[in-house]
Amino acid sequence: MEFIIFLSKLDKEILNLLIEANYVVQENKAECLLSKKIKGLHIFEENKIIICTENAKRNTNYRDKKKQPNKDNFKTEQAIRKALRHEATHAIQKCNNNKILGDIKNLESKLHKSKKKALEYSTFNFSGTYAKEVEAYVLEDKPRKVKKMIEKYCL
Repeated sequence: MEFIIFLSKLDKEILNLLIEANYVVQENKAECLLSKKIKGLHIFEENKIIICTENAKRNTNYRDKKKQPNKDNFKTEQAIRKALRHEATHAIQKCNNNKILGDIKNLESKLHKSKKKALEYSTFNFSGTYAKEVEAYVLEDKPRKVKKMIEKYCL
């Protein structure tokens, strides 16, 4: 799985915890072709997370360092890490009897303005509820919290 090279040490721990919690984590499956905007998916019924590495690379103008060594791929790393944490949050919600963990008003106040469009897209195009998506967008920037919550709710 190519996406692993973009993960931090903490994100690799999140990945390992998801696997320990009986999640299957895959990459670049057919579901990624639904839209070029999709960087990750949580398949609720199958305990499956899909990371759409090719979409993330395309959306962040990834450049192979071997061919263009001066290119910084920070945006690609960030997109893939956030996608994993976002989908991990949905796994945590599933482990919590399909409920969010926080207070929706508090979560909304923490949601960065730049994520409003993504929230609209996710809520409109996928089966996630508004509250679950808000929580996932907030927690994708909090890897330590995501790790602790997987340990608490899924293991």
